[in-house]
Amino acid sequence: MLTLVACTTPPKQLPVEPKPATPPVTTTVPPTVPPTVPPTASAKLAPITNYTQAYKLSSYADLPGWGNDDLREAWPAFVNSCSALKNKAEWKEVCNTLKNVDAKDATSIRGFFEMNFSPYQVQHLDGATEGMVTGYYEPLLKGSRSKGGVFQTALYAVPNDLLTIDLGSVYPDLKNMRLRGRLVGNKVVPYASRAEILPFLAGKELVWVDDPIDAFFLQIQGSGRVQLNDTGETVRVAYADQNGHPYKSIGRYLVDKGELTLDQASAQGIKGWIAKNPSRQEELLNANPSVVFFKEEKLLDPSIGPKGALGVPLVPQRSIAIDPTQLPLGAPVFLSTTMPLSSNPLQRLMMAQDTGGAIRGAVRADFFWGFGREPGELAGRMKQRGAMWLLLPKAFEIKNN
Repeated sequence: MLTLVACTTPPKQLPVEPKPATPPVTTTVPPTVPPTVPPTASAKLAPITNYTQAYKLSSYADLPGWGNDDLREAWPAFVNSCSALKNKAEWKEVCNTLKNVDAKDATSIRGFFEMNFSPYQVQHLDGATEGMVTGYYEPLLKGSRSKGGVFQTALYAVPNDLLTIDLGSVYPDLKNMRLRGRLVGNKVVPYASRAEILPFLAGKELVWVDDPIDAFFLQIQGSGRVQLNDTGETVRVAYADQNGHPYKSIGRYLVDKGELTLDQASAQGIKGWIAKNPSRQEELLNANPSVVFFKEEKLLDPSIGPKGALGVPLVPQRSIAIDPTQLPLGAPVFLSTTMPLSSNPLQRLMMAQDTGGAIRGAVRADFFWGFGREPGELAGRMKQRGAMWLLLPKAFEIKNN
């Protein structure tokens, strides 16, 4: 059978999450203690009214740590969101008033949000207010334009025979769903899985990198940079498409096999397991049938992050990936969670600027840590519980069910 895949970015998440069990129990988040996800500039923004069943009107006093957050750090991300949202009716008024705000004055920015936005606590359909918060980042790989020496693993462009069918154009109920496959005779069949795909990719090599594990994890992050050994330049490789197979967590595969415990199944733990079991590397990687294809972009300004699903650059520690069927892409979201492997509060205003195939559910976020080794360490270890508040323009009326 062909697989339906949301037309969003790739997984972008910690390699494993706990298996869904019974519905989560509704919890109350104390006001001062935190609870213990293809990029395109033309991304379609669903009307806010589609999501009202997941919102509960709150006040800024309900947002733990709201008064302590330095909103000057969030402002550039909000400006980025407005560059994509400013022509939408529900955002036009607030985005047009940005020029009246002093970007260097945290009090001015706080007043802007409190005057123009109402906070709504995001909740699951059963009323639960906590969910999973994972992390992702932009890695740096070492590579070459040509195969040779240590550079034996290719990053691939989209194959010529990959078909993408937009089902929403025919069936409105399937909006944001695409069917991917290839044509055999007069039939569309599923595209090759990871274990089968190499023969289909000849000639589509973008660059060659020195580590197959880093290449695999790059597909989970969705974008990254490659420092080219032969030319000395650094290029960005951005998500272009994927083979249509659903993402499967290799961390979950190892947990189910009894090879790792849930706590050990971080990116770091998985790499450690592969180092001890090199003969099983292919078995493990093929447990995830999804393959991501890339496109090359010039890295004009290394300080600017990759583009997310909203089509604007992500801002480190101020952009998150969300489920666009539950939250409006581009909106401000106040996040209350904890630092990776810690009980230290992580409470700040974020912008919902990205999506991911594994980011599903209303109270679900993937925290963008930024570029490089340290953000990668934090992202790989992040698997926290958290609560979220959506900030919507006051002019927009929300009806609670």
